[in-house]
Amino acid sequence: MSGSPIWHPFTQHGLEVRIPTIVRTEGAALYTADGRRVIDAISSWWVTTHGHSHPGIMAAIRETAETLDQIIFAGWTHPPAEAVAEGLRALMPPELTRIFFSDSGSTAVEVALKMALGYWLHRGEPRDRIVVMEHSYHGDTIGAMSVGARGVFNRAYAPLLFDVATIPFPAADSEQQTLDALERHCRRGAAAFIVEPLVLGAGGMLMYPASVLAEMRRICAAHGVLFIADEVMTAWGRTGTLLACAQAGVVPDILCLSKGLTGGAVPLAVTMAAEPIYAAHYADDRARMFFHSSSYTANPIACAAAAANLAIWREEPVLDRVAALSGMQGRHLASIAEMSGVSNPRQSGTIVALDLETPNTGYLSELGPRLQTQFVERDILLRPLGNTLYVMPPYCIGSDDLDRIFDAIGEAIRVTR
Repeated sequence: MSGSPIWHPFTQHGLEVRIPTIVRTEGAALYTADGRRVIDAISSWWVTTHGHSHPGIMAAIRETAETLDQIIFAGWTHPPAEAVAEGLRALMPPELTRIFFSDSGSTAVEVALKMALGYWLHRGEPRDRIVVMEHSYHGDTIGAMSVGARGVFNRAYAPLLFDVATIPFPAADSEQQTLDALERHCRRGAAAFIVEPLVLGAGGMLMYPASVLAEMRRICAAHGVLFIADEVMTAWGRTGTLLACAQAGVVPDILCLSKGLTGGAVPLAVTMAAEPIYAAHYADDRARMFFHSSSYTANPIACAAAAANLAIWREEPVLDRVAALSGMQGRHLASIAEMSGVSNPRQSGTIVALDLETPNTGYLSELGPRLQTQFVERDILLRPLGNTLYVMPPYCIGSDDLDRIFDAIGEAIRVTR
């Protein structure tokens, strides 16, 4: 073993993978130390929305860094956090009245789960059963892993995880099985149901229709079960609308946001809650306060980036850009879908995905790393989920870069047949 002492995430260093060094980012591209321009076809793990190093967001970061660094947020506040809170209240469904800051998608989910359990405890009818969907992924902290799919991702940590109730993924022509299973668990007095709306990301970019999402919300409401929408990946235009839930006319009781919250520039997350969730913790008894925080809660510099992102959403035609990109992606997907060896081509907004037919499927399929290497050699950042290929670029990407991405995908399919 030699070289950098860094232990990279989701990287098997024993395979001697070559790790490029990025020295600059701009728009839809990453620039390496050896002078290459790499197209970021997956928004650097789904975070970059408007493009890398967006001038407005970078300016807000610089300006705030000259006056504010981290301050304690327990019992204190600052203008960037207030700006984000007010901006979210104006942009998100009005039923979501309270904003709790954290640091990542995983922590946003942890906060949501703790809010849900605290809600039932303080109402005097403690419920502790969480319902989840098969193949879901909600993060890598303990609570988030507990409500995600069990398998290679978390097998080593099984003793730490709590039990959940699982409903099947609503595959085509089997949606009623999913709804019936949710109904059964809700009838038994579940505390909450957590779901990725419309698209299950790390589970393989699995997609299901808005009508199913709407019916799942209806079932939860009918039984008083809290509905938690994990929109860490699906929000901020990824599925074609500001929130994926909007396509189903759904407002969750608790909403998890991160990734695109700052345009992807710096880490920040929020968990938004309906007023009854907050009210259940509101009292003159300190033992009923919400016991969660981190040292960097509502970091002012990160909040400044988020406030700048919200201004972009208010002032610029972001959804028009999303619609244009979705159209271009759809045309490319239609062409790729005609190739032999391709199955289940699918799209939700700016996310397109397809499966490559291979004897070994799933996340650990050897096809994934082999394809990833091919794409890197062509200066394209694509990271297949096993035999599933997906494209999820920043909204600023040009047609020439998209052509290069899908040309590379077409070539990879031909080579692997």
